[in-house]
Amino acid sequence: MKNKSIIVKLLLWPFSVVYGAVVCVRNWLFDRGVLPSEEFETPVISVGNITVGGTGKTPFTEYLIRMLKQEKKLAVLSRGYKRKTSGYRLLTQDDTPITVGDEPYQMKRKFQDVTVAVDANRRRGIRNLMKLEQNKPDVIILDDAFQHRYVHPSVNILLVDYNRNITEDRLLPIGQMREPKRSMKRADVIVVTKCPDSITPMDMRFMMKNINPFPFQSLWFTKLCYGEMLPLFQGKKKHQNHLRMADLAESSVLALTGIASPAPFISYLEKNVKKVESLSFPDHHNYSQSDMSRLSRAFDEMEGNHKYILTTEKDAVRLMSNEYFPDDLKNKIFYIPLTIAFVRDEATKFDDQMRKLLRRKY
Repeated sequence: MKNKSIIVKLLLWPFSVVYGAVVCVRNWLFDRGVLPSEEFETPVISVGNITVGGTGKTPFTEYLIRMLKQEKKLAVLSRGYKRKTSGYRLLTQDDTPITVGDEPYQMKRKFQDVTVAVDANRRRGIRNLMKLEQNKPDVIILDDAFQHRYVHPSVNILLVDYNRNITEDRLLPIGQMREPKRSMKRADVIVVTKCPDSITPMDMRFMMKNINPFPFQSLWFTKLCYGEMLPLFQGKKKHQNHLRMADLAESSVLALTGIASPAPFISYLEKNVKKVESLSFPDHHNYSQSDMSRLSRAFDEMEGNHKYILTTEKDAVRLMSNEYFPDDLKNKIFYIPLTIAFVRDEATKFDDQMRKLLRRKY
């Protein structure tokens, strides 16, 4: 198996070299001003990463929304990955994950008083948001925009997964790096995500040495926090309420996921539930009728009288509108909301720094 992996990497190496050359030339053109990078009158906060897969961008963006929405008129602009529409689109109550993408739909559903829009062309999207007569934003948050260099953000936030050693990773397609590590210099703020609860000061020092931030960059550590389980479908008698993890200690659980990094979710369940089985699909997966048949079979084959299906909040927004979801399982599935917390209770310090950065630039 190891020899096979080495052979695959050797075969992919030329493509990785070409990809790296293209990325470096593109960044050089932006750095020299050959390609334009536009700065806007309205403050823009960019949240992104330099690796593929999940680094916790959505829960971190939601943290920024909660932090700022009481004092600023906010707008969130996303690409709307895998949506079936194109161009600029301002989210309304009639939209679905199909029309706008999973993450924008989730954020609009949770923060109905916040303006959310999608546009792959971020400059056009920002201009349209600035033209709004009602709810013209004071601050715009760009979701997953570290590589979108046609916009020069007021504050550039880079997320790094604690579980990935970026110094040992490689560029696509051999590794999972979108850009070389030196691209991290564009960040004003670096946030290490998905830290374990058991993280020690020594662990943080090691991570700091690994990242090696510049003096102008601040470095923060965060961890994932799982909330109370909520019913995906509310029964006619509204008998379903929040379900505590402690209630499932002796139960069997089927973890249903269609996200980039399901391991932390499954690991969390395994620490709290007696028996966990998983049914995983690719990131942003649109569940088909055959997928729902697989779900029914997997659930039926599980042992025990107390069985549940648990899924992520990101999957929930797709599943709740899925026409194929089995009726007999609707009272068995719950989703778990996800938030972030700063290690060493440094949220107040982080919030203060964000406000200072915004004031400094505007």
